[in-house]
Amino acid sequence: MPPSAPPPEPKPANRRPPPFRPRFTIGIFYLVAFFFLFSFLQILPDLIALLEMPPGPDQKAAAAEAARLHSSPLVASLLALFATSIGSYYRVLPGMKID
Repeated sequence: MPPSAPPPEPKPANRRPPPFRPRFTIGIFYLVAFFFLFSFLQILPDLIALLEMPPGPDQKAAAAEAARLHSSPLVASLLALFATSIGSYYRVLPGMKID
């Protein structure tokens, strides 16, 4: 009686690799976009008030001064982090949804 050969191993199923989803990179883009949005919203009331000035170098200088004085990068950063976190948690930001 010949020794019995081990049964052949089953072929692995042809599995497709999981799709590439760059959630971290998209999250960084959302942080940057929200930062610029909140930074602009901080100085928007002052810029609207400057529309009453006649156009020229004085208006440009006043706009630069208003942007320098009334912008707060720390507040804009915290709001951007908060908005990105909440949007990701509640799955409302495109590209940040987890299956």
